[in-house]
Amino acid sequence: MNTVLIIDDEAKIRSLLSRIISLEGFEVFEAGNLKSALKRLEISNIDIVLCDVKLPDGNGVEFSKTMKDKFPAVEIILLTAFGNIPDGVMAIKNGAFDYITKGDDNTKILPLLYKAAEKVALNKRVLQLEKQLDSKQSFKSIIGKSVEITSAVSSAQKVAITDATVLLTGETGTGKEVFAQAIHHASKRSKHNFIAVNCSAFGKELLENELFGHKAGAFTGALKDSKGIFEEANLGTVFLDEIGEMPLDLQAKLLRVLESGEFLKVGDSKPTKTDVRIIAATNRDLETEIETGNFREDLYYRINIFNIKLPSLRERVADIESLASHFLKTFSQKMGKNISSFSDDYLKALKNHQWKGNIRELRNVIERSVILTDSSKLSSDSLPVDILAKQEQNEFSQSKMMSAFSMASAERMQIQKILKHTNGNKAEAARLLEIGIATLYRKIEEYSIS
Repeated sequence: MNTVLIIDDEAKIRSLLSRIISLEGFEVFEAGNLKSALKRLEISNIDIVLCDVKLPDGNGVEFSKTMKDKFPAVEIILLTAFGNIPDGVMAIKNGAFDYITKGDDNTKILPLLYKAAEKVALNKRVLQLEKQLDSKQSFKSIIGKSVEITSAVSSAQKVAITDATVLLTGETGTGKEVFAQAIHHASKRSKHNFIAVNCSAFGKELLENELFGHKAGAFTGALKDSKGIFEEANLGTVFLDEIGEMPLDLQAKLLRVLESGEFLKVGDSKPTKTDVRIIAATNRDLETEIETGNFREDLYYRINIFNIKLPSLRERVADIESLASHFLKTFSQKMGKNISSFSDDYLKALKNHQWKGNIRELRNVIERSVILTDSSKLSSDSLPVDILAKQEQNEFSQSKMMSAFSMASAERMQIQKILKHTNGNKAEAARLLEIGIATLYRKIEEYSIS
């Protein structure tokens, strides 16, 4: 139900409008002046305001700007006894939804209210989507409370508010792009573009064109100038994933961007200026790549100003359950299934797995399980064969080890007990244990029985 606030110093008009609007299903509040109207706006969730222009303590046209500044989601319809064009123009400029004349335009009020209500609904939907997008791109999207991940997040939050170049390292699937987006989102560049490119996904020529763009006529088919990522992302952030895969001559061009903020488009002789923040990521050991001649040492020192190593899933086993629960909720909703929990053996298998593909692999496993499951709980029979086999192998090895340990322990204790009973007489002890004397001596040596 939409809420409407009527602001008018004439009680009869307020009462009449209130009855009419209430009958249409709106919840109505009333105020006789701007001061009481402001109080109502502060304590109630008002969607639409019907406001007279001339009021005892102010002007509705001017007040509409105050309302929009404090309550931007509110839609305002101004009512006046004597309409004039300048006031109408100023009202719209101040953020009013519409400006109409009393009496002559009474028939317009209800249609306008419905149109304003539609805009309110749209604004709320946009706000909801913005919040969802915010949660997906911010540090809130990073799941886990382990020391390893909270330490990485803390470092990322500290560097995010600066303009420093960041290098994210770690195994594939550890969430490097999620961290890059969160850093951008928390930076002063957040209102501008965040553009990601995977350096391993293109050949040299295509990657150069992707990053730097080209001039018309630079090559066959280049009919007009084309912007590259560094130009498109001006004032924003460029995320260079798998930077260790970038060809050496393109590394030189990237170094120029970092040092001077300019680059040459393909086929151009005049440099283009850009102001971007660079976040790079790799799962390679760049120092080793430098030694083998595959990566420029000077570029390494320019991108390694602030290094954040993202932990593997094996290093943050404590986070596996919360990550799995998040993916379970996501895929259950997506597939229209009501799956809300895991069996104990399912969780045990997840925690014992090595996760070479890290979070990405875990995500894929949960998605597969949701597809295969028709009950309300994920069980181990929905896990991939390799995870099940590893779990069974671990359980067998553990059982075998525990069984061997308990048998040996029991045998040692029994021999000690019998030897004590015979006051160390080994021949008598062997007879009571029903074993040969040679076997007893071997057992005494094996168990270090004194």
